[in-house]
Amino acid sequence: REISIYGQESNYTTWRLALMNLAIRGIDGDIRWGDSFLEDYSDLERAGLVQTFEFSFELGWKTLKDLLFYEGYDEKTPRDVIRRAFEASHLGEEDTETALHALDKRNLLSHIYDEETAEEAVSLIREQYAPMLCRLRDKLLEKQG
Repeated sequence: REISIYGQESNYTTWRLALMNLAIRGIDGDIRWGDSFLEDYSDLERAGLVQTFEFSFELGWKTLKDLLFYEGYDEKTPRDVIRRAFEASHLGEEDTETALHALDKRNLLSHIYDEETAEEAVSLIREQYAPMLCRLRDKLLEKQG
């Protein structure tokens, strides 16, 4: 059975070890050295980044909605859920503002037609929205205990 390995590694030493590992085992592969998180995205990668963010954001506010319902609240809209999550100390002030900003920018992220808008979307996701979602994930995992 023939396999091929493709990937990327940002740490130079680990990248070299991965290449060596493939060579020793006689496995065909293309492991690149770099960090696509810090590099420019192709149109396809950018579309994937935006789509992944949209799914993750949707999952985040709906998970908060379920948690709030369990705690006795019955918020219906994403905006109301985010605000109530702040009041219930599930989100900090900065993350609440970021989540509300992301909610307002959903149209921008869903309808990208020019390079400038695409770059703005990538920047917002990488610098603000993704870190906020990571903190939310960590907070929810803490509650799970």
